[in-house]
Amino acid sequence: MTDIDTHAANVAATMRETMEEIGQPTPLIAPVDWDDPKKEQKFSLRTPFLVSVPAGRKTEDHSDKLRAALLRDKPERRKGTAYLSTLDSLIGWTNRFKGDSSALFADPNTPSLTCIANYHGAGAVAWDDTSGEKGAAFCDHRGRYDFPLSEEWQIWEAVSGKGMDKEELGEFIESNILHFLEPTPYLIHAKSDGNPAPWEERSRDLAEKIGGRFGQPHELMNMSREFTVHETSNLKVTKNRDNGASMIHFVNEHNDEEGRPLQIPNLFLIAIPVFDGGDLYRMTVRFFYRKSGSTVKFFVTLYNPDEAKREAIEEAVAKAENDTALPVFYGTAEAAG
Repeated sequence: MTDIDTHAANVAATMRETMEEIGQPTPLIAPVDWDDPKKEQKFSLRTPFLVSVPAGRKTEDHSDKLRAALLRDKPERRKGTAYLSTLDSLIGWTNRFKGDSSALFADPNTPSLTCIANYHGAGAVAWDDTSGEKGAAFCDHRGRYDFPLSEEWQIWEAVSGKGMDKEELGEFIESNILHFLEPTPYLIHAKSDGNPAPWEERSRDLAEKIGGRFGQPHELMNMSREFTVHETSNLKVTKNRDNGASMIHFVNEHNDEEGRPLQIPNLFLIAIPVFDGGDLYRMTVRFFYRKSGSTVKFFVTLYNPDEAKREAIEEAVAKAENDTALPVFYGTAEAAG
């Protein structure tokens, strides 16, 4: 081979190698070192993945393709909301996914209890060009428990403050007789074998403030069967001593069959759970009747039901706080994202 042929071969080889080199895509900015792919590189959130390709040497952004390849077998991160059916399930879910920044949010108005597994970290705002704001999180991996009202609570709430005739009252009492409690001697006679319990003192104070008297379940049952009102109107004259004017008005009295003034208990005790699967709560029920002509309507009204709900929620939240060791915030968390 002559020197000319050798030179031509070298030029051809050089051109081929040059074309092969410039014909390959060239990473301009990449999250990995192409010469050493195993070498870990910092991939700034502000830096795209740019590649220079041969066709006119234009630059293309392959960030989405790289991300899609990385996420082919699993999601990029956990997100979504799990709706749990029991408080224990929410506690179990929380303990499974909680981290250092996880938190519980209790909303008494809904009512509900939510765990945000990827909640923001504590501390003031601190920015990092590589990872963004330190401690910031998406807040979109959640577990939620909506407190379901118990069947017993719904039954009583449905009749509370609504008039019933004697037959309806009887049917209601017979169907729910197991909800009633016998009042203690202290509630009936202000007598106790020992020191009255705090709830007894509160109930007794309530009866005195509203002029009430606690009754036994069988009294309410008997009234629903045999209650009869005899109404009499008596003329009463009063005189104003200052100006001498006289006023005449009628006083209606409700008596029993023997003509004696009616004396009926107007307070009763029940024990029902507020939320499904929850503990029993001792509650006071007010009982009264209204007579209009020959018609008598009976009313049973839950006394201060909102307080029972609040106490039930606070007890459930305290259990979750204790069993998960997470901070609790009352209210609604920020929107996810």
